[in-house]
Amino acid sequence: MKDSQHKLWEVFVQAKTGAPHEHAGSVHAADSEIALQNARDVFSRRNEAVSLWVVPSDQIVASTPEDEGPFFDPANDKIYRHPKFYSVPKGVRM
Repeated sequence: MKDSQHKLWEVFVQAKTGAPHEHAGSVHAADSEIALQNARDVFSRRNEAVSLWVVPSDQIVASTPEDEGPFFDPANDKIYRHPKFYSVPKGVRM
């Protein structure tokens, strides 16, 4: 049986200028322009967005649960990444 739906696109919405884009959901579309229009129609009907990104779902690369240990190693052996070795100059307000 052949899949009759168009390509799947992931939609990222920016709620206000300067805010990060956040994943809002997915739409089906034949190309990027239609995906953007579908995303606008579905995810910003009530002015919930100032910017939209659409990304083909098959282009997203993600880590796997097996990556948990080595991939996300906190690098405790790299002490220079911890700010406790730096002194704050006098007069600097924190």
